[in-house]
Amino acid sequence: MLFYVLLAAVVAIVAIFLTPERKKVWTATAITSLLAVGAIALAVYAFAVGEVKLFSFRTAIFGYEYFAVDRLSALFLVIIAIASVATLIYSRGYLAGYFGRYSSAHFSLHYTALVTMVASMMCVVLASGGFSFLFSWELMTIASFILILFEANRQETRRAALNYLVMMHIGFMFLVAGFVMLFNATHSSSFDAIEYYFKLGNPLPLFVVLFIGFGMKAGLFPMHIWLPEAHPAAPSHISAIMSGVMIKTGIYGIVRIMQAIDNDTELLYTIGLIVLLSGIVTGLWGVIFAAMQNDVKRLLAYSSIENIGVILIGLGIAAVGHAGGSDLIGMCGMCGALLHTVNHSLFKTMLFFGAGNIYSKMHTTTMNRMGGIAKHMPLTAALMAFAVAAICALPPLNGFVSELFIYIGMFNGISDGHEVLYSVAGIIALSLIGGIVVLAFTKLYGVVFLGSPRSHEVAETQEVDGCRIGAMAIPAVFILFIGLFPQYAILPIARVAEAVTASDNTMVIDHMMPTLQTMSLVSWVLIAVIVALFLLKRRAQRSRTITEGPTWGCGFTTLNTKMQYTGESFSEGLENIGKPFMKDTVDGRTIDKNEIFPTRHSYDIRHKDKVDSLLGRWWMALMHRLNEYIMRLRTGRVNSYITFALVFLVAVLVLTLLGIM
Repeated sequence: MLFYVLLAAVVAIVAIFLTPERKKVWTATAITSLLAVGAIALAVYAFAVGEVKLFSFRTAIFGYEYFAVDRLSALFLVIIAIASVATLIYSRGYLAGYFGRYSSAHFSLHYTALVTMVASMMCVVLASGGFSFLFSWELMTIASFILILFEANRQETRRAALNYLVMMHIGFMFLVAGFVMLFNATHSSSFDAIEYYFKLGNPLPLFVVLFIGFGMKAGLFPMHIWLPEAHPAAPSHISAIMSGVMIKTGIYGIVRIMQAIDNDTELLYTIGLIVLLSGIVTGLWGVIFAAMQNDVKRLLAYSSIENIGVILIGLGIAAVGHAGGSDLIGMCGMCGALLHTVNHSLFKTMLFFGAGNIYSKMHTTTMNRMGGIAKHMPLTAALMAFAVAAICALPPLNGFVSELFIYIGMFNGISDGHEVLYSVAGIIALSLIGGIVVLAFTKLYGVVFLGSPRSHEVAETQEVDGCRIGAMAIPAVFILFIGLFPQYAILPIARVAEAVTASDNTMVIDHMMPTLQTMSLVSWVLIAVIVALFLLKRRAQRSRTITEGPTWGCGFTTLNTKMQYTGESFSEGLENIGKPFMKDTVDGRTIDKNEIFPTRHSYDIRHKDKVDSLLGRWWMALMHRLNEYIMRLRTGRVNSYITFALVFLVAVLVLTLLGIM
């Protein structure tokens, strides 16, 4: 079986390289579509029968392993499939502007890496553990590193890509350590063996090691520092699939660990508190810094950190609820976390696509150079408004449904007297996150799409091609379906939650179904009322003459583009909260108080969190020190290198005899 998989991979790579430059996208799209169709077919089959083993093999390191799909991996397969097809379609229009600037081989490498990344993400959620999982995880990292480096001629791109690679390999080292600990204790490296390991005693070290490894990929605080750098540097369609899908593989790993806890309420309670507190800190940190960003893609990157926090809050409440003996709280939290994982992949993909539309026309993602884009890009503006409403958890869209489940789980915790303190903390944190999210995305949409143009590029902007609009519409359909039909959308999610928590899903279905049906009915009534009012308005205006005039200027007779909010002024009040944690980079200078008649000024400010700088300096110092030691080994003598090899082989032999390896 492995032979045929490798053969198919070689054929796919050769096909991409041999296809003409402007047709490579369709070859890559065809390959990705085949993977997506196969993944969805496997997912549907797994939902019907439970778990399906695909094929097995034996490795030299971790022994017997296999690829399989169960309901949890099926859910993630669907997420990967939808986002990957939309990403390939979007890339056709986005990369068209780069033809002529790069060679055909450059595009071949890009599309090969993109297809490899999609395939490796699918393998990550199918692998049973050990060698196959780590190999797929590393392949995913290398492929995404190459994708970030698309514009490698830019220094900031190279720096962001290197930062990403270093951080991912630090996380990879933790994962390797975790699987080695697991194998030494159980003689198996599969995810199934984690349950047995937890029963042996002292399970927290393994959980912490794996939690750090998966948290690095997910963007968990304080391991989030690669996200705000990598996403602005990468092409927008790569940012979309990395933020919408790839970081969810970290969530997948965390859920797998939690799934392995069986009837150990003390361990489940401890892990639930760790996950809950990590989610609260990550969510608040991400949303505060998102609201203060003046760059569209950096704002979206910090927003991804915030949404990871929301998912972890749901997972934490689920674990604490189950440990406290309330399956209803546990199922509500787990359903909310899993559904929000799906929801975030949809609306964040749309938002990064929209940011790519803007960048391809404006050649910048700085908010303060935009304004009034909605008049020139109406379809992009409408779809972005749709995605912004979804990420702000406004009804009748999908973000509202998933957060409602998490809220209901916590409110049930308070009413039933189960872990009231932690439920209250979760409600306060989620409420603060939700409020600041509205501030952040009102700022993004208002400054970018509304108001008056701040530069001549806006006046020269026009709508993007149909492929990019169509790619944005793909996740929009699912967003609308989940929002309008939550009673149907929750059914597969509840079955996945049941498989993870070993609880009966009929409990949460029976408890939530009346609420979800009412939500659906109210949503349809709301839409009907809006449509009716719109039609009545049009009918009333048929017989009237409509004139246009200038907006009232508050007494000013000569208005200019400076008389409107900038990104910085919009969120100025929030900066007092985040100021102790910020490191600002200022370009230009402000107007001095003594300037009675101010001259022309330019002023731009970038907010970076200090964790980025502190950890960055620490890693750089560590890498510099390691490099100094390694350089001492470069003697230039062949006999020295042979001695090093012999010492390594002897060390392996000794460790093997001692049973350490």
